[in-house]
Amino acid sequence: MSSGFSVFRVDISFVIMCIFYKSTEDSLPEVSSQNYFSTLQPGKASLAYFCQTDSPSTSVFLEQLNEAVSPLQDYGISVAKVNCVKEETSKYCGNEKYLMKAYLFRGNVLLREFPTDSLFDVNAIVAHVLFALLFNEVKYITTPEDLQNIENTLKGKANMIFSYVRAIGTPEHRAVMEAAFVYGTTYQFVLTTEIALLESIGSENIEHAHLYFSHCEPVLDLAQQCRRTRMERPLSTLNIHMFVKTMKAPLLTEVAEDPQQVSTLHLQLGLPLVFIVSQQATYEADRRTAEWVAWRLLGKAGVLLLLRDSLEVSIPQHANVVFRKAAKDVPVEYLVLHDVDSIVSHVENKIYVEQVQEDEDDDVEDLDLDVQDDEVEETVFRDRKRQLPLELTVELTEETFNATVMASDSLVLFYAGWHAVSMAFLQSYVDVAAKLKGTSTMLLTIINCADWSDTCTKQNVTEFPVVKMYKEGENPVSYDGMLGTEALLKFIQLNRISCPVNIASIQEAEEYLSGELYKDLIAYSNVSVLGLFNPAMITAKEYFIEAGNYLKGHAITGIYSEDDVWILSNKYAVTLPALVLARHKEDKIESIPLVGSHAQDIVQIITSALLETFPEITVQNLPSYLRLQKPLLILFSDGIINPQYRKAILTLMEQKYLDSLTPCWLNLKNTPVGKGVLQAYFGPLPTLPVLVLVNLHSDGHVFAFPSDQSITEHSLILWLKKLEAGLEHHITTLSAQKWKPPLPAYDFLSMMDAETSQQHPTKKVPECLKEGDVRDSGKGHEDKSAVKKEPTETPRIKHWNRNNWFKETEKSLRHDKEL
Repeated sequence: MSSGFSVFRVDISFVIMCIFYKSTEDSLPEVSSQNYFSTLQPGKASLAYFCQTDSPSTSVFLEQLNEAVSPLQDYGISVAKVNCVKEETSKYCGNEKYLMKAYLFRGNVLLREFPTDSLFDVNAIVAHVLFALLFNEVKYITTPEDLQNIENTLKGKANMIFSYVRAIGTPEHRAVMEAAFVYGTTYQFVLTTEIALLESIGSENIEHAHLYFSHCEPVLDLAQQCRRTRMERPLSTLNIHMFVKTMKAPLLTEVAEDPQQVSTLHLQLGLPLVFIVSQQATYEADRRTAEWVAWRLLGKAGVLLLLRDSLEVSIPQHANVVFRKAAKDVPVEYLVLHDVDSIVSHVENKIYVEQVQEDEDDDVEDLDLDVQDDEVEETVFRDRKRQLPLELTVELTEETFNATVMASDSLVLFYAGWHAVSMAFLQSYVDVAAKLKGTSTMLLTIINCADWSDTCTKQNVTEFPVVKMYKEGENPVSYDGMLGTEALLKFIQLNRISCPVNIASIQEAEEYLSGELYKDLIAYSNVSVLGLFNPAMITAKEYFIEAGNYLKGHAITGIYSEDDVWILSNKYAVTLPALVLARHKEDKIESIPLVGSHAQDIVQIITSALLETFPEITVQNLPSYLRLQKPLLILFSDGIINPQYRKAILTLMEQKYLDSLTPCWLNLKNTPVGKGVLQAYFGPLPTLPVLVLVNLHSDGHVFAFPSDQSITEHSLILWLKKLEAGLEHHITTLSAQKWKPPLPAYDFLSMMDAETSQQHPTKKVPECLKEGDVRDSGKGHEDKSAVKKEPTETPRIKHWNRNNWFKETEKSLRHDKEL
């Protein structure tokens, strides 16, 4: 880090060029072009906006520029408006190629130029300017190797602050740049916008910005990794400042005074204190425990070692931990916690409850009591300037659609540029394209139905977004999974093989069941299903093949129907026809007879088999387990569950004690919403782990396993018997009413339909029915079985080619939102 950095960041010049201006603000000083250039001096700076004629079209940009005047001046960057006259000879006033660009100067030297549309708000302006000025101080990286190389360079010398932001110019990017301006001479700042880099270090919730403090200065051994501490709070200038302050504070402090009277930096920053009570006989062990707790809670709370033997005030003899909130006049808590995990869990739960209460108070203040905006729309609007690498996909048109999907196996995303969910899913679609780059023969394509509505109508697309897979000689397969990267990637990978795939020999069947035959697909489906049939069982085989086609993209299915099928039948002790299920993660094989089973029965059997035996519940997989219509037996934990608890529950499942329930567990670190669920059940968050039984589908009662008992096979059986006998009292009852948004959302479609009915009150168009054969040589992909009647969704699509009303609506809505 350069010693001349303090000089570099003072008195910077920033120039913005355009031809339109009409100012309604007095905060932007005005000078002539001649005066502006004559006053530029080394080390002296200004932010200038060159204008020739007046126009209201740049009013939004100018408002944002005016708002940026004050924060830029805080960093030594002044601002001015430069008026150009007709006879002006400066290239910034006359040449069109310089129009609508931003120019960053230091003295008379041009440092950087930006398109003005990248400076879309005050955050983007400040972030871009500081990022350009701190180019040598903030290293931008794209790979895990870059990160590792920087950490290796810093070991034994300095610490590092590593940040991930979704895009340049966001509020989070501005916050990081402002922090770098202040702390850039003390810490090495590193920035990335690459999701893959964030995933490589094991980060969760990658849709949000992240900031890590890498403790490299204490590391003297190059083979040792720098310890990283993540900032849990949202990225803002104030939060980063508070976080850095806690990193500079001592890791552990010894005190021998009343916990209620202790004052530390953490309390000043609004963070709680945790006192580990120690005595002379156990001092060394207590100090090690306190250091472990301090590392776990670094940035969240202050940790102190309280020397009981030197205290003048008495504390309860049984207490080994004291917890003190940051709020004044709140009494301390004396606790008995037996290990590091219990201490950390207790403190994090307390912090979480306080944060939820603060957020709820903020929500009440900000809530529009009449209507709420759509959250997806809001997300898309916030990310509207994020540049997606669409070059990884092929954009189709009416002219290229048929030729493209007939030439190669293709995945097509049908979307609408004005549709919020479409644009949100487009980001996930591009992420899939990036993951498959160079590894797949599947061509990923997109088509904007707002531009090519006739093509989309012929493919039976009447809603958005829709993904269809086209393969030669097969009907298109529609994707019906979740609109996310991992789910879509699984669908593509599992479609690489037939469903069901024909198994040719006993040896191949064994390889299939062991996972060796398709080992690269095991990561996407943990269960391989093999149908066993006598060659004469024609009808049963047809049912299985029908079920396999239905599950295409969701399961790995195979079929074996040779004369020696009896060998497998005897080996797995099952009567033909039958299913053999290989659970690769559990290394188990089970068999199910199929006598009298129709296609829908087989689908249900396989779908149930795909569910894990004792799953970790997430937001994504919860609906699959709710469909079982059984009470949920949920073990809530703050990390990996205790192996003894897992063993007890699995043993009872094998013994059929839990057949009427759906046993599962929820990791609050992976699924933070679980804390809100527990709060709804218990009020104050209980000490984890905690086991509850939730009867969602009947009376809504929630029962809690006794917290003073250990989870064993015996204790679980006794508790369940008490529940069955009605001897246990429920802790709460869940409401039977539907879960709906608290307020109505804007109904944009009804607004659009009203305008359509006024313009075209009697139009009729054909409604598309079932998908036709894809490979109809010479005729393209059009369904000829359409029936003419008044449709509900198709007219909106058909009108797009003849009317431009929806574009005007979109412009109006966007303009209102920007204002």
